[in-house]
Amino acid sequence: MPFTANRAFQRRPRMVVSAKGMHYTTSDGRQVIDATSGLYCVNAGHGREEIAAAIKEAAYRLDYAPAFQFGHPQAFELANRLTALAPAGLDHVFFSNSGSEAVDTAMKIALAYHRQRGEGQRTRFIGRERGYHGVGFGGLSVGGVPANRRDFGTLLPGIDHLRCTYDREHQSFSIGEPEWGRELADELEQLVALHGASNIAAVVVEPIAGSTGCLPPPKGYLERLREITKRHGILLIFDEVITAFGRTGYGFASERYGLTPDIIAFAKGVTNGAVPFAGTLVSGDIHAALMTGPEHAPEFFHGYTYSGHPLATAAAMATLDIYRDEALFERASTLEEVFADVMMEMQSMPIVLDIRPIGLMCGIDIEPSARGPGVRGYELLQRAFHDHDLYVRVINDTMIVAPSLIATIDELTDIRDRALGALKSLS
Repeated sequence: MPFTANRAFQRRPRMVVSAKGMHYTTSDGRQVIDATSGLYCVNAGHGREEIAAAIKEAAYRLDYAPAFQFGHPQAFELANRLTALAPAGLDHVFFSNSGSEAVDTAMKIALAYHRQRGEGQRTRFIGRERGYHGVGFGGLSVGGVPANRRDFGTLLPGIDHLRCTYDREHQSFSIGEPEWGRELADELEQLVALHGASNIAAVVVEPIAGSTGCLPPPKGYLERLREITKRHGILLIFDEVITAFGRTGYGFASERYGLTPDIIAFAKGVTNGAVPFAGTLVSGDIHAALMTGPEHAPEFFHGYTYSGHPLATAAAMATLDIYRDEALFERASTLEEVFADVMMEMQSMPIVLDIRPIGLMCGIDIEPSARGPGVRGYELLQRAFHDHDLYVRVINDTMIVAPSLIATIDELTDIRDRALGALKSLS
């Protein structure tokens, strides 16, 4: 099982058999509130009949269409809708199936772009400590989570990492973007001086580091990265696999910061988690640079059997309709302040070391057990599910709360109360 303590799971499984709205139903009939939108992806709540109907109709009409040298109309219609939703200037999209594929695609596009412009020596990438960009060799290499990397050799060469933007001493219990840390972006200048700007292809970061524990960027940090990369001709790639589609109150977190990166990778919320689907948005300039060579030959030698799959595009179209018709991005923005206040009430627990709410996502660090890192976090995961009917994502000793955008205030307080119950049982 992926990212799972398999032996412990076998001894005491956590099984869900159905879902609706904000709740899972377990194999023993309990209603468990979903406090993490599945895996940050079920932004419109579970069991949306509109999405299921769209998938069913697509399966009858066109179950599969080849993506190599052929297309189908809905893929192009979806591309138009996504580029209209994206920050201005990101005019083209390449479809894939997962966040990992979207990031690896972004890295390959960056290399191909520089090569087509006569700067093929730009092969270096810069990621960030504690960054998570999937499990392909590209994303794993620019990612900065040690446990994800340690068993897989040297990974890709020519990778550097910026320092993590989180410092508990300066940022603890901050709501939203912390005041301290903008200057950490200047470390990029040091790497430029070390390697030469002409050798660096791209910087890859999450606007808000999600999987590592929800780490909001310091005020001005992302703006400074954009300024430095643009000045040196380095592409800026935002991994918005978690933050896109309303998680921060916007279609893309880039809009929250008034920025337009050169490339955005997205996944998860684009289909509300109903069908695997992802994509990579690129600027018109990048697309134009790739459209070279003989017209009978592919301009970009990359792709997947299931790129733009008919069932996935149908699910994405239905999902975008829900986001628009129910104004869920705006709803998330309205709920942000209430959500932060509710989450910060857990500050009273002695084992809680930090709380970091931003948008509708929050990281809550708990004091590690004397038995070692992650032990208490795993106990929290089990007790929350089995004893308090609460599903939360737990990473090491950090609990993630990222409810669906449909959550009511009563459901947010219910999540808090159940989380407090689980935390008290650990104390």
